[in-house]
Amino acid sequence: MAFDLEKLLRPHINKIKPYSSARDEYSGKAGIFLDANENPYGSLAAGNFNRYPDPYQLDIKMKLAEVKDVPANQIFLGNGSDEAIDLLMRAFCNPGQDNIILLPPTYGMYEVSAGINDIAIKRVNLSTDYQLRPEAILAAVDERTKIIFICSPNNPSGNKVRRSDIYEVLNNFNGIVVVDEAYIDFSDEPSFTNELTNYPNLLVMQTFSKAWGLASLRLGMAYASKEIIKILNLIKPPYNISGLTQEKVLEALDNANAIQRIVEDTLAERAFLKTELEKFPFVSTIYPSHANFLLIKTEGARKIYEYLIEQTIIIRDRSKVVLCEDCLRISVGTRTENEALLKALVQYKP
Repeated sequence: MAFDLEKLLRPHINKIKPYSSARDEYSGKAGIFLDANENPYGSLAAGNFNRYPDPYQLDIKMKLAEVKDVPANQIFLGNGSDEAIDLLMRAFCNPGQDNIILLPPTYGMYEVSAGINDIAIKRVNLSTDYQLRPEAILAAVDERTKIIFICSPNNPSGNKVRRSDIYEVLNNFNGIVVVDEAYIDFSDEPSFTNELTNYPNLLVMQTFSKAWGLASLRLGMAYASKEIIKILNLIKPPYNISGLTQEKVLEALDNANAIQRIVEDTLAERAFLKTELEKFPFVSTIYPSHANFLLIKTEGARKIYEYLIEQTIIIRDRSKVVLCEDCLRISVGTRTENEALLKALVQYKP
């Protein structure tokens, strides 16, 4: 059975009449604006923020289209990737009826959003080397399964998922397959945005929070068919991306070439950190990473975590996450930060 977007969509969504904002009715930038009940005298903060922002962020999408080689009408921008996750569930999953498939260990917001939206979760654990198990995933699919979330490079393990396994899921599932590429800039793997024309059921998520260094601005990207993007735009809040965020992201896109230096520095520090961590006897495994962090298996992970907190060095204790027993996740810092971590670990007494 071929992918049928209309059949997958919750029946009432197509009947929704979206909120029509002032900027929907007039998209020009020049004129006397007496249509949106804004403050005409300016802002109490420095800058010009008294007018509502572009509800569809067209300037960003046009620049992003050039950087990512994806048509602007196949790009959705959300308040972090979390907004796209939530909107997908609202659009395609009937509360109390439908389900999604998660592949633990994975990004925690998929589960949180499903809980908020009353969507059932089916879990198919990754293998012990943090790879997909396509046969088990597809066996878990039933007539109520609407979305499968795949995180690659994966969080918290850091590894890239075998591309052939993702294709197997895409080719054999008629719901939405989300490939979350939050860490793709640190990987040698090509983005699945290259496959959008081949898979109408594919949605790729990326973010400005990692390599772009804009985590505080909260801007996530979703790439999909223009039909799926149209649905997300239909149900999103009218002004979901602030004017300040749009302004700063446009500045970053004008400086897009600088991202390569940031990535190179991060990868160099990741390699340095891995080499030095391998010297500690209480570190038993450092898992392969295609992200800007390392997952390490240790003796007494919680004790190490608490010790580092006392040194005001904050990492993540992942030891209670499935398949991550006794594991710590360490973000790659600057050389100064990494050396401070290593110095503290030298003084640690197991």
